[in-house]
Amino acid sequence: MVNMQPSVNYKLIEKSLIASFVRKRERPSHKGDYGHGLLVAGSFGMAGAAVLAAKAALRAGLGLLTVHVPQKIYNIIQISVPEAICSIDSLETVFSGLNSDELNRYKRVAVGPGIGKAPETVVALAKLIRDCDTPMILDADALNIISVNKELLSSIPENSILTPHLKEFSKIVGKQSVSRKEAIKLQIELSINKKVIIVLKGADSSISTPDGELWVNSAGNPGMATAGSGDVLTGVILGLLTQGYDAKQAALAGVYLHSVAGDIAASNIGETSLIASDIVDYIGEAFLKVTQQ
Repeated sequence: MVNMQPSVNYKLIEKSLIASFVRKRERPSHKGDYGHGLLVAGSFGMAGAAVLAAKAALRAGLGLLTVHVPQKIYNIIQISVPEAICSIDSLETVFSGLNSDELNRYKRVAVGPGIGKAPETVVALAKLIRDCDTPMILDADALNIISVNKELLSSIPENSILTPHLKEFSKIVGKQSVSRKEAIKLQIELSINKKVIIVLKGADSSISTPDGELWVNSAGNPGMATAGSGDVLTGVILGLLTQGYDAKQAALAGVYLHSVAGDIAASNIGETSLIASDIVDYIGEAFLKVTQQ
């Protein structure tokens, strides 16, 4: 377990907690009951991030998913994730924006996996953050862009979920590097000051909330330290948030279910050989493990 400062009170994310609020589906229901989410992801050469996040969001149970991608990776998404709807950017290789009317069609939005940091993308992200009036998920390159445009932190909707790893978090708080112990203190402060939820990824991922709570994950394994694992987590959280879980529930359940899926994968193929798509493949079993007695 992560080495906490004596003054930091934290709670463990365990199966009993997640099982207490993860919902079972009602028999008379349809896809519209489970929300329409938007994933802004991918750039030329980084289509895989969009694919992984999209598949994870669908496995997490949202009703409809639209993936906004640059023109040159449209075919990859349509072939790799046929269940997703595609929204195609005006540019060939990078994200350059959505109009406000289109944004209003979606219940929740996640942005960042593989989008890059092109000038057009920086402008588009700033506009997307300003235009979004509900909690959103910010990951990967979205966080890298925010780290050099810190004025954007004040525009992020309340109860949004930021999912940095330690290096990304260090940049956001304006430090060259920061220890995990120091990061946890800064994480709590940032959550309170900006009214956002922060998922600090890594071994024993920690989740801080706007009311000062700190939660620490009890599942997961070293095999999950692999490219694309964070993209999968973003997708799982988006899938939950879109279904109507509140932001805290979506973050806690997303982190735990993602880790349980990783643990199931590792038990079948070992930690060394585990890749991010294996985590996606076991999300369904993770839900079963958490919800069944």
